[in-house]
Amino acid sequence: MQRKILLLSTAFCTLALQAHAQDEMSCKGQVPSINVIGQGMPAVTELDKRLSEFNEKWDTQVRITLLGENERRARARLDASTGAGSYQVIYIDEANLAEYVSAGWVYPIADVVPESYDISDFRTDLSNVATIDGVQYFAPFVGGGDVMMYRKDLLEDAGLDVPRTLDDLVVAIKALSEADNGAYGWAARGQRGSGMNVWRWTPFFRAFGGEWLEDGMPAFNSRAGVEATELYKDLMAYAPPGVATFNWSDSIEAFRSGQVAFLIESDVFGPWMEDVSKSAVVGKVGYAPPPDPLPSAGWAHGWAVSTVGAPEGCMKIVAGDFIGWATSREMEQKRLEAGIASDVGRTSTLQGDAFNALVPQEYIDALLATGPKTDLLIMASPVWPEIGDTLGLALEEIFAGTRTDVQGVLDEAAFFAEDSLAGLK
Repeated sequence: MQRKILLLSTAFCTLALQAHAQDEMSCKGQVPSINVIGQGMPAVTELDKRLSEFNEKWDTQVRITLLGENERRARARLDASTGAGSYQVIYIDEANLAEYVSAGWVYPIADVVPESYDISDFRTDLSNVATIDGVQYFAPFVGGGDVMMYRKDLLEDAGLDVPRTLDDLVVAIKALSEADNGAYGWAARGQRGSGMNVWRWTPFFRAFGGEWLEDGMPAFNSRAGVEATELYKDLMAYAPPGVATFNWSDSIEAFRSGQVAFLIESDVFGPWMEDVSKSAVVGKVGYAPPPDPLPSAGWAHGWAVSTVGAPEGCMKIVAGDFIGWATSREMEQKRLEAGIASDVGRTSTLQGDAFNALVPQEYIDALLATGPKTDLLIMASPVWPEIGDTLGLALEEIFAGTRTDVQGVLDEAAFFAEDSLAGLK
């Protein structure tokens, strides 16, 4: 009897899934186009080669608009907040997630991505960053924490050990800058923005004991904020010219072109150093966790379906299927086959032989070691992008030397942050 019930239950589930699939496929040809906001990460640009597969499946035309990090945040916010709804799929990250969720601009990912794409396979660290109050809102295809990348050959020539503490790192940066090796000691992001200079400055701020809020008021103008800013600025004296306005791409290219000895950046960029077609330092790079007490900045980027751009019906169904397809296990395997190991969002991919064949074991060891140091270090608030961008402008002024009163500049940024927080009440 129990076997009959089980068979009947299984049959009903199968029929239900088939009916659901048939209902979804009735949307074929009903959605002329899907507009997507993207950023030029390899997982996004590689899709250009395969979009015809998805377009044929739904008889649609996917259009991906590639924008820089700051611009795509601004474009997505404007599109949703004004009700324009020009984009059905929004590129989203940890910095703007709280804002989008509180405003109701994105769906829970489980409500739009079909079960067949197995969203439980997304890496736990990335899914956690994509989650608020137990609900995941975007499908991550890239993310992680920080690693320290360093030139093994330059350290060996100078007789220096791999830095284990921040003090050791400062000493090594200065020593290698002064050595006759043709390289600067350090590079980092200086360009304004919550996801630019603020992102890389924040681990220094937290390492000095800084907290974003004290008694509900902005506290990044504390002594910890001043000390972190002064050290970050001092290290820029040992970086390539123009570092005060460097973005992440500038820093990465400076390192892999052989100009820089040390770089602390998101771990996703590690494989970029092993790309023989673009890197001049292949085989010369070592990887380690950020030296203590620097924490690791956890992050994740991915796609969400816009409630404004895809409010219901076939538009919502096709947009959700695009996200599932674009972030699928199969798509990650195709990227690995193309030699792209930087954008890995799924546990099965990270643990697979194809990934391990593309990166040094030292890099994998660094990923595992930096995990316990990784956390979401930014302020988890809907108004964070506004606060972070204001702080980023202040930091850029300091790094560029147009303002010299560190305490005064941070005090001004904290004053404006008070207004942003007051708007939540």
